[in-house]
Amino acid sequence: MDPLLSFPVGLFHPLQHAGLSRRSPACRQTVRNHLPRPEKLSGRETGSFYTRSRPLPRLRGARMLRWLKSVILGLVGLAALIAGALVILATVTKLPGEEKTPAGIPRDTALYIEMRDGVQIAVDVWLPQDYQAGQRLPVLLRTTRYGRDGQFGWAYRLAVALKQADPHGPGDEQTDYLNRRHFVVIVGDARGSGTSGGHRETEFSRDEISDLGELVAWAANQPWSNGRVGTYGHSYEGATAELTAVANEPAMKAAAPFSSQFDVGMLVFPGGLYDQALMQSWSDLIRKLDNSGDVCVTSGLSGLPCWWAGRFLRGVKRVDADSDGKQLSQILAQRHNQYPTEQLSRAEFRDDPLPLLDGSSTTFADLSVFGHRQQIQSSQVAMQTWCGWLDSDVCEGALSRYLTFRNPQQVIIGPFSHGLDFNADPFLTPAQHSPPEPTVEQQYHMMADFFDPLLRPEVLSPAESSIRYYTMGEGQWHDTKVWPPHGLDRANRFYFVENHALSPTSPTAAEASDTYPVNFTASTGKNNRWMSELNLDILYPNRSSEDGKLLVYTGAPLATDVEISGSPVLVLEVASTATDGAFFAYLEDVAPDDHVTYLDEGELRAVNRKLMDPHHQPYNSPDPAPINSRHDAEPLVPGKPVELKIFMWPTSVLLRKGHRIRVALAGADADTFRRYPQGGDVTWTVYRQGAMASYVGLPMRPR
Repeated sequence: MDPLLSFPVGLFHPLQHAGLSRRSPACRQTVRNHLPRPEKLSGRETGSFYTRSRPLPRLRGARMLRWLKSVILGLVGLAALIAGALVILATVTKLPGEEKTPAGIPRDTALYIEMRDGVQIAVDVWLPQDYQAGQRLPVLLRTTRYGRDGQFGWAYRLAVALKQADPHGPGDEQTDYLNRRHFVVIVGDARGSGTSGGHRETEFSRDEISDLGELVAWAANQPWSNGRVGTYGHSYEGATAELTAVANEPAMKAAAPFSSQFDVGMLVFPGGLYDQALMQSWSDLIRKLDNSGDVCVTSGLSGLPCWWAGRFLRGVKRVDADSDGKQLSQILAQRHNQYPTEQLSRAEFRDDPLPLLDGSSTTFADLSVFGHRQQIQSSQVAMQTWCGWLDSDVCEGALSRYLTFRNPQQVIIGPFSHGLDFNADPFLTPAQHSPPEPTVEQQYHMMADFFDPLLRPEVLSPAESSIRYYTMGEGQWHDTKVWPPHGLDRANRFYFVENHALSPTSPTAAEASDTYPVNFTASTGKNNRWMSELNLDILYPNRSSEDGKLLVYTGAPLATDVEISGSPVLVLEVASTATDGAFFAYLEDVAPDDHVTYLDEGELRAVNRKLMDPHHQPYNSPDPAPINSRHDAEPLVPGKPVELKIFMWPTSVLLRKGHRIRVALAGADADTFRRYPQGGDVTWTVYRQGAMASYVGLPMRPR
């Protein structure tokens, strides 16, 4: 082929415009005259006359540019195609609840329910996946103040479609399970939280409690309801599950509170000590949740991380009718809440009034389940309550409820953290802490089994009261109808004696004591029983190092395995150089290799040492409680001995032969509680003599 004919057409455009044909002899000669002279070649290099002519590199460069453009355009097109496919994939991906039931209605419907005062309460109604038109099923209600669900974005949907994210949001797995057991599940945002209207003058306000009864009445009258309602929930939601019974709505038949507070004042002021770390952390959390519902505000994000997080979770879930979010924006703009740290800023004792936004005040009894004893008992609502031995004070509350309320109660006490999803038995290895015992799905199963005979007319049967408890260190479950269990209602005493020892024999010395300069840096860490309320795992490290800051007394090696089940008590004969103080007593296990394991604790503010008259207690408790009132506060006289009775939290634990029992005393838990006194050095004198013997009483028996 003539090389001239292989040149690009564009090169001949000027000649063609001059009237010369591309194939004419004149055109060909004109082109040759304009071509550069070839370099002289020899040998095989002379195969083509134009092989080494100078313009060829530019021609190859042009081809390369066109090729690169084609590649780039192809890649851009491919990227656009992939992006389009991903957008379609994200769009068509359905999250749990978005599918339709055989009845032709969405499985999850989000709507507002209007309360007596016009406030709109947001709820999600979850129907079983196989729900048929006309079915009437029992209803389970859960109300939360942490946002019932999130508004998920395209990135989350895409991650679910690509199996890079769990399709279930908070609580959805539990809801799915209960739907499979053919319960209708309603999840609501409490007044002044999530997507609901109104404001919160306090937690567990009178208005909030009234809302709960109205939600039950509404649920009982829906076309998918059989007219029987149960309530359930964890932590805050557990308390609202119980408080729903206050209204005495006939449709409410049962409640299953998990890790819930029976006495809010006991959590805020255990032993009279202010739990400032928990109250501050909790207040900060709920303030962020309530003020905007925005994931960036809640998580403290900004810039690109905020933008990207918003593609996954935009904020709290809107109701279906508020597709543009305008109603939610109006609700959030009008919201005005008060938070625990604000309400407790001037409180020092449990009987101090708690101010409300309207200028009035409330009390811890008004905010607590025990304060509504008469109404809850008259409802005769059956209860299944769950708690973990090492979770703050919740098992004290569960046992107090059992010993006080006449309602049928099943109490389940295990080695749980606050969320019931972590096995906190302190004798387990790290690999054994998960899954919990029983597993989370087994817990769902047990709860559904509790509700079935109480909410389904075809299988109705009454609940019987009982306690099922787990013994830590043994890993076994036991059953009882009384607390403490039979054979453990008397305490074995171990006295403080010389050389920081514990002895079953009482001291006889006329004068004997130990001095202890209080170390205010002492701490149980940030994964302790109190911070578990924030859903942190309970993990106490080896206490041997921390015990170096404390005053300790250790017993002899045990001759046999022993069980401790009940409430240990420390009787401390002590004098202080201060007029007030925080006294912490820790019960510990010392292994043959000197590893020290936390077992239990009790705490007491010295000015609150006066105990309640058992006949005037607001409820029956496993052990006597300090009055913790401003009127009965009694300062210490520096240098004057007093007797302090420090009751530890209920427990059940098995100690092995060869291990030793230890009691460790501290004057502070720096990462958790307020300091008492607020400043200055403090020294204790702990007496261990015949007339003033300090000892620990343990409800124990050999095994």
